[in-house]
Amino acid sequence: MLVFNREEGSAGDSMIRSMTAFARQELDTGSGELAWEIRSLNHRYLELGVRLPEELRAMEAAVRERVGVRLGRGKVECSCRYRPAVTGAVPVDIDQDNLSRLLTACDTVAARLPASAPLNPIELLHWPGVLREESVDTAPLVKHALALLDRTLDELMQFREREGEQIRLLLLQRCDAMSELVQQVRSNLPQLQAALREKLEARLADLETAADPGRLEQELVIQIQKSDVDEEMERLQGHIDEVRRVLAGDKPVGRRLDFLMQELNREANTLGSKSVASVTTNISVELKVLIEQMREQVQNAE
Repeated sequence: MLVFNREEGSAGDSMIRSMTAFARQELDTGSGELAWEIRSLNHRYLELGVRLPEELRAMEAAVRERVGVRLGRGKVECSCRYRPAVTGAVPVDIDQDNLSRLLTACDTVAARLPASAPLNPIELLHWPGVLREESVDTAPLVKHALALLDRTLDELMQFREREGEQIRLLLLQRCDAMSELVQQVRSNLPQLQAALREKLEARLADLETAADPGRLEQELVIQIQKSDVDEEMERLQGHIDEVRRVLAGDKPVGRRLDFLMQELNREANTLGSKSVASVTTNISVELKVLIEQMREQVQNAE
């Protein structure tokens, strides 16, 4: 679990949710024990897998509908287990007709395969249709199972929101750090331009050639324009402000943030390509490190 020092905001301020979560709920229905487990991982779309006991197989469509309403993205595995209560001796009711047909089929096979292993009575009892199953009213069980599913989804959503708040705080921290770097670049622009002039004059001095002052100024203007990153810093700060605005919203933000990470990375790369001094090169690298840290967290946001 990530821990942050930043304390601004609360979990209720934003709808950002992590796609990574786990929840488990159990219930004793009197007729047996029910248990739901839901695991969620990051995924581009909602991919839902459902595992149900035979007694509850008919409610799969209802399960998918309920989960789909609550979750928008993620690879989600929903597993339900049911253990019937043992209430004493369970009568064994064998369907004699089905058993006779099964034995006849086994004798036919054994006649063709003399070296086959002898029949195992326990395995015969497990064959579908040999034992008559007592009819059970599954309606109450389905009702309990769906109610327990809702509770499990509630727990999962709370988990997602707690993790989402941690993601939000991390992203805001990185936004603050990037804003500081942008300000450093802006404050260094006059010094960088002066250093560029000195560098150009030093090169001319090495050539021991008298330069036309007008031509020198023209070349200097060209070089400054090529290395000017003020526009890139404006766009970069604009993207940072947009990240903050998105994080303060009340809608799922994962895809929007993913797009903004691409735009932030584009401006950081442009800063590095235009750099004429080690200070801006280092800041470009620091920006890309922060953006990559943010991108990794954004991948988990719904």
